Amino acid sequence: MKSQKLRKLAPELDSLRLGSGWSIYDLEKPQIIVESSYGHSHPGSAHLDKLVTSADKGVHNSGGRAANYYVTDICDGEAQGHDGMNYSLVSRDIMASMIEIHVNATPFDAGVFIASCDKSVPAHLMAIARLNMPAVFMPGGIMKAGPNLLTLEQIGKYSAQYERGEISAAQFMEYKRNACPSCGACSFMGTASTMQVMAEALGLALPGSALIPFQTGELEITAEKAGKRAVKLALEELKPSDILTMDAFENAIMVHAAIAGSSNSLLHIPAIAHETGIELSPDIFDTIHRKIPFILNIRPSGFWPGEYFWYAGGVPAIMEEIKEFLHLDAITVTGKTVGENLAELHKNGFFEKCNSYLKKLNISKRDIIKSIDKPIKAEGAIAILKGNLAPEGAVVKHSAISPKLMQVTLKAHVFDCEEDAMQAVLHKKVSPGEAVFIRYEGPQGSGMPEMFYTTEAIASDPELIETIALITDGRFSGATRGPAIGHVSPEASQGGPIALVENGDLIRIDIPARKLDIIGVDGKEKSSDEITEILEHRRKKWVKPAPKYNKGILSIYTRHCASPMKGAYMEDTHDKE
Repeated sequence: MKSQKLRKLAPELDSLRLGSGWSIYDLEKPQIIVESSYGHSHPGSAHLDKLVTSADKGVHNSGGRAANYYVTDICDGEAQGHDGMNYSLVSRDIMASMIEIHVNATPFDAGVFIASCDKSVPAHLMAIARLNMPAVFMPGGIMKAGPNLLTLEQIGKYSAQYERGEISAAQFMEYKRNACPSCGACSFMGTASTMQVMAEALGLALPGSALIPFQTGELEITAEKAGKRAVKLALEELKPSDILTMDAFENAIMVHAAIAGSSNSLLHIPAIAHETGIELSPDIFDTIHRKIPFILNIRPSGFWPGEYFWYAGGVPAIMEEIKEFLHLDAITVTGKTVGENLAELHKNGFFEKCNSYLKKLNISKRDIIKSIDKPIKAEGAIAILKGNLAPEGAVVKHSAISPKLMQVTLKAHVFDCEEDAMQAVLHKKVSPGEAVFIRYEGPQGSGMPEMFYTTEAIASDPELIETIALITDGRFSGATRGPAIGHVSPEASQGGPIALVENGDLIRIDIPARKLDIIGVDGKEKSSDEITEILEHRRKKWVKPAPKYNKGILSIYTRHCASPMKGAYMEDTHDKE
């Protein structure tokens, strides 16, 4: 094992570990890093110390020695509405790099990686792929819903209603008081929940471990199993590169389609794949989403809170429904294939255990997970749009869009930052029939923040939700509802066509045809050749804006990040060659 080889090269290592509380006998054992995002940063991480303790117990009981390391994450919810959101995406890459440092600076034979939320889960998965050390990922679970099934993504709607004077301060405070009643990821299929699901669908987490509700007590039991499995992985030397094959990524994208997963996954899954040397084209998401039906009735695209997902059988139940499409022979962290894992779960009573919680709620599994014969929609939730406005592509979660906006021509109303657009929406300065543009918010522009409050302001306005679209080179929250098209590439800061759009331009959105085009100027349609000529004329007058950040990590990130359609990861010199 690696740890024993490096003990000979670094004789001080034994002394230092003995000084940290290790016994002389521990030095000979498989050495397991238990890395987590534990910290008091938000409900998704505040409870992870308990899972760390359980994982440590599993490691100890299997003959290993655990060492606990921490890289606390930030909370996208707490970063909303101010420039703190600009730090969100880059935090993923910095966390992954810090985990890399922890593992490579000190010898370990395997690892348990524990996280719950938007950037911490993909950060840990990127690090696992990069390190290629035997590893098991332990998802941090999901919080319970509040009174009347209240969940956090509704707070954006209530905030907009409060700003417009539609609800009182007391009503608004009551919603805020009850939106997060326990620890765990927020109780809807946002980015945090989606990425926990992706970890399991990729084969890096134990079967049935994604989105375990906090209050069930199952999280600690599963974390102990993860610790035990890590010791066996160290001895078996089963590595992430054995698991993270193209088949595994295709399985994950199929599950993503079935659950109507967060659009942010189109940043994270390619970034994880990039660490393995696999380059995922955005077109693969579109192709798979066209053939896999959307079957999960969980918010924000469905009705029920995310807590109910695991009660309905979680990822294994989704996989059972789309079994005919999956690569069932893909190897997983258990050392068994996807198909073998599903067969074992049937034998050990996993599905019956999960469904027992639904019986207490007087809800059936089919209320939560539909059959592929009677899906919510025949296609998955995501589409990749291309055209003269987005030559490299743009992402839309069409499961959350009104049928009235699937094929529509709108008039451009342009803003160069989210704050201005948000105020215009709230103060009725945006009219039906407009395409609201928010640009210079891509990775190179400002770090690619979410446009969550603006989308919620639109979605909560009955006059706008079915009559306008929001188009941006920024990104959206996994909780986003309504007419939102993001990741427009090339972004404005690169001089992409989105930088050249002017007020009054006619914008054609055709989601079934996967098209996003500028088709007219000053409210009048033009030929494609005329549009090309107009855009070239505008490009000659365009002036690249000065960098928004000249120091700190955002200065580094905005200068070195890849396109959103590649994963918006920080590129190194090798990537650029």
